Amino acid sequence: MSIKEKIIDESLKLFSVKGFMTTSVTDIIQAAGTSKGGFYNHFKSKEDLYFATLSRARKLWQEKNLSGTEEIERPLEKIKKILENYRDKYLADQHNFPGGCIFINLSVELNDQAPKLAQEVNKGFERLKNMFRTLLDEEKKRGGLAEGVNTRKVTEMIFSGLLGACVMYTADKSKENLDYTIASLTDHLSQIQK
Repeated sequence: MSIKEKIIDESLKLFSVKGFMTTSVTDIIQAAGTSKGGFYNHFKSKEDLYFATLSRARKLWQEKNLSGTEEIERPLEKIKKILENYRDKYLADQHNFPGGCIFINLSVELNDQAPKLAQEVNKGFERLKNMFRTLLDEEKKRGGLAEGVNTRKVTEMIFSGLLGACVMYTADKSKENLDYTIASLTDHLSQIQK
């Protein structure tokens, strides 16, 4: 692993636990086992590192949450798989995300303090909602949803339920509560399908 990759990986962990604002460049340098020169040789600033770390977090999110979905034909089943992966592969990844979902943590932390940085995270939330909505609309178009199902409302419920489950899991680390919430969301999807 290169020094640049080590800095990004260690920053991912630190931002997940401590947040962006309270993590210092010194914290990052110490965690990565490098020097100031080693840091600034790869990144112009802590903000520059933020974008590289966010990119790495997005790649990990996609690898973990979309795993196995390409083999599933039915859109509604893809959403269920994403929910299960979120629980079993993403939130369970204590190595990369010891503080829980980095995106929620950064969004809450940065929204008022650094809106430009928070905006980058929030773009990802919008993409996730759009993905859920697209899959639900596709399922509806195929005739796979019960009559009268409003895909926008279901999208909001799934998205909000997923984020709420993440916040609660970050707060209480209760696998039982997390399992129950994800099961409730997947059960709802089963109830609206034909």
